[in-house]
Amino acid sequence: MADASVRPAVPADAGDIARVQAAAWSRTYAGLLPAEDLAAAGSDRAEATWRDAVASPPSERHRVLTALSGQQVVGFAALSPAADPDLVPAQDGELHALCVDPERAGAGHGSRLVNAAADVMRAAGFEHLTVWLTEREGPLQDLLQKAGWEPDGAARSLDLRGDGEVLVGQVRLRTRIGDDRIGDDGR
Repeated sequence: MADASVRPAVPADAGDIARVQAAAWSRTYAGLLPAEDLAAAGSDRAEATWRDAVASPPSERHRVLTALSGQQVVGFAALSPAADPDLVPAQDGELHALCVDPERAGAGHGSRLVNAAADVMRAAGFEHLTVWLTEREGPLQDLLQKAGWEPDGAARSLDLRGDGEVLVGQVRLRTRIGDDRIGDDGR
């Protein structure tokens, strides 16, 4: 097995992050998102956006992690304080994106990203992580639920363009990552 790891993203990863996102979105959202939106995920503009997100995050509590196979970026996770009005940004973090190159799926990169995301956000003082998922993200939902994430009852219709033309239904999952999640028996 190739050397596999997760590390904080660096600005030079931006092109690979955009490439992975475009490949993952093309597989997951084909037929749901307009073709021009899917194409934009791998564009120069997307690369610049990721470079800015890594080099100049909006706060010290925003994170982008990359999954590596050897030295090649094969996945990423983007995290921040949660913005939902029913959550507490000081305690609740949000997993905005977790994508693995579809050609590298099944090699454990997603699990490593989930575990690293929990570790990094716990170290940053968060107690919970949330994520919004569409029904198209069944494999990611399965992965997260196996890791202890559960639906928390929240649902929304996400307006992808802000014009009411592309609406996507989502449910929210949540997990506890605070230190008190470990029981008396050490598990």
